[in-house]
Amino acid sequence: MAETVPHAKPALINYVAAIFAAIGSFLFGYDSGIIGSVISDGYVHFWSYFNPSDGVKGAIVSVFAGGAFFGAFIAGQTADRIGRKRTIQLGSLIAIIGCTIQTAAVNNAMLIVGRLIAGLSIGVLSMIVPLYQAELSPPHARGLLSGWTQLMISVGFFTANWVGYGCEKINGQAQFRVPLGLQIVPGVLLLLGMFVLPYSPRWLASVGRTEEARETLIRLHGGRKNARLETVESEFQNMLSQIEWERDNVSTNYLDLIRTRPNLHRTLCGVLIQAMTQWTGVNVLTYYFSTIYGMLGFSGSQQLMISGIQGAWGMFVTWVFITFLVDRIGRRKPLIIGSALLAVCMALQTGANAPFSEAAARGEKYSNKSVGIVGIWAVFMFSWAFSWSFGPVSWIYQSEIFPMHMRALGTSVSTASNWLNNVIIAQITPVAFSAIRYKYFIVYVATCCSNTVLCYLLFPETKNKTLEEIGLLFGDKDAASHVPPVELEKKESHHSIQHSENA
Repeated sequence: MAETVPHAKPALINYVAAIFAAIGSFLFGYDSGIIGSVISDGYVHFWSYFNPSDGVKGAIVSVFAGGAFFGAFIAGQTADRIGRKRTIQLGSLIAIIGCTIQTAAVNNAMLIVGRLIAGLSIGVLSMIVPLYQAELSPPHARGLLSGWTQLMISVGFFTANWVGYGCEKINGQAQFRVPLGLQIVPGVLLLLGMFVLPYSPRWLASVGRTEEARETLIRLHGGRKNARLETVESEFQNMLSQIEWERDNVSTNYLDLIRTRPNLHRTLCGVLIQAMTQWTGVNVLTYYFSTIYGMLGFSGSQQLMISGIQGAWGMFVTWVFITFLVDRIGRRKPLIIGSALLAVCMALQTGANAPFSEAAARGEKYSNKSVGIVGIWAVFMFSWAFSWSFGPVSWIYQSEIFPMHMRALGTSVSTASNWLNNVIIAQITPVAFSAIRYKYFIVYVATCCSNTVLCYLLFPETKNKTLEEIGLLFGDKDAASHVPPVELEKKESHHSIQHSENA
């Protein structure tokens, strides 16, 4: 039995870079969450100032996701050209512009344009932040550090919920301008703070800045005083070998994502995991919480309070998952089990909403506090199951399955899939609630069940594997040819031991 070297703990710079870059994910959560409060019935000054029609209200919500769809493609191009670090700064600069326009909006058109530009920035950041985190993380801690993407999205939603709840009490235009204006602060922090964080060593190596890449890798292992230099050098040579092989043997364009069977498989996994995340129904509960809680018999202030508590719950359970579980149990099991649990939660939501919805259709008022609480409980259970499955895993998985030469393009297409499906759901949800009422939740019972099957059939386990090694999982015929023989032998021995232990 081969002796394995114990994993070193991630260095402080790993945590600092992963958490600070995740301010971009905080922006994602806050920008997405605050609009639900601002357009709720309790924000009377917003409604008296803008007086948006139902169509304009839908546009205010959905144009954000539309902008994000295109932002993800922009990041796919800039990530390789100017680097991961500069692309994060580009996204934060666009966010500052878009959020400033929203805050200063004097009519619906200006508000929508601001939301569109802010969405563009979130598309950039939602694609590039988890990729940057993955490339700075050691294999055994990649789930933890990349998982900060979803944790900070949860923190952003949590902050938006409570800011929304507090600002509802303000009398005057500040009621909606303050929560919109607060979006600018994290954008400025991210833009400035990224100047002192490292570039991705894999990107540096790919553009020929090899010595800088080596020094950055040493820094990520704790510096020359703490790093095992032979381990760093081995990882560095593996990285260079992979990049050089890809430079000599493969091209980099969107067709490469589907040109071979392994690439088609990993692209399908990346695109599907983001689409499936949306079709869990998470953004139905997020964007339209006021509609759902209203259907369950709760008033405007109660809706904002429940949403704030639910945001705190989601943040806590996400932290527990990424800190203690994801790098132990992996990615595959949470996706399969989580899909089944989410289907149960949506079935409970269907049953809780049914009597309220049927009574409203007859022009009657149904009142049953216990049934309403069951509906709220189903939301909290959904948040737990989502935070232990698709929430963090979708961002981790899409960032680790693509080889270096197509990682930026692959993650951009995957992220674009998220936002495309986000737009579709944002557009159809108000219509569906109006047309089929509570039965709309049954759609998500069905999609969560189908997610279970797809996760079982398509998604290989990637935990504890280097980014270069994951190619072996997807069947890359030449993946082993550019890994040094000693390292490959160690990996194969380790895998055989793991396999025998799991059997």
